Amino acid sequence: MITGIKGTRFRRAVAVAVTSGALLATGALTAAPAQAVTAPTIVAKGGYLMNNATAASLYTKKADTRLSTGSTTKIMTAKVVLAQSNLNLDAKVTIQKAYSDYVVANNASQAHLIVGDKVTVRQLLYGLMLPSGCDAAYALADKYGTGTTRAKRVANFISKMNTAAKNLHLTNTHFDSFDGIGNGNNYSTPRDLTKIASSAMKNSTFRTVVKTKKYTAKTITKTGSTRTMGAWTNTNTLLSSYSGAIGVKTGSGPEAKYCLVFAATRNGKTVIGTVLASSSVTQRATDATKLLNYGFARLG
Repeated sequence: MITGIKGTRFRRAVAVAVTSGALLATGALTAAPAQAVTAPTIVAKGGYLMNNATAASLYTKKADTRLSTGSTTKIMTAKVVLAQSNLNLDAKVTIQKAYSDYVVANNASQAHLIVGDKVTVRQLLYGLMLPSGCDAAYALADKYGTGTTRAKRVANFISKMNTAAKNLHLTNTHFDSFDGIGNGNNYSTPRDLTKIASSAMKNSTFRTVVKTKKYTAKTITKTGSTRTMGAWTNTNTLLSSYSGAIGVKTGSGPEAKYCLVFAATRNGKTVIGTVLASSSVTQRATDATKLLNYGFARLG
């Protein structure tokens, strides 16, 4: 009996040694191998990570707790626009004073769109997702909502956002704004936002936009001349700091704190996740990096 136990232990030890040796030979283990299998600690109040191919959960921290989303809301804004039937990305939208007044009144992030300029829907999507332009979000909601007044069109667009959430079977998500500047009833969860982003990433235009680091739009002025806008820089720093990063969207605000929906692909495997209510711009990126490293270590 004792011999059997010893023999079992010996065989296990050999198996572990052989496995460890193989991993070391391929460089799969780092100097601190325990970190490769131990779930990381993040500062963010909520976090979630999943295998994008299978939707299998890889990490959860208050994954189903409703939290303010800040500008990560704009993922759904873009998703709704891109889901329009017979969408023409080259259709032009004339920038209204209301859009400019809105961002000024709310001290909101903006794409610095010029009143009277004609801007294509494609350009508005870049203005929405890279500098997180609330003016671009307003323009898109006004364009793709239905109604006889701007207020009705915007309300209709927001209802489309909520319908899209219901269609994804998300029970902990509600939008009351087109950009994340909510009116007290704009919330989601790390799990829900990750699912929204995963769905949006199925669209090739969305994927192209959210992985772009910098974009310069050429708009048409009131007089018909071409205006070269100042370059829009993506607020997602992971695109530069994390190898394989492919998106997705930052968010911030007094209530939301610092948020990031992120995705990366390595060795043909894509992981996607969300951190909500982190403590700073730097920390949300650190939190996301920890989760990405953990996810890829889990997938092997």
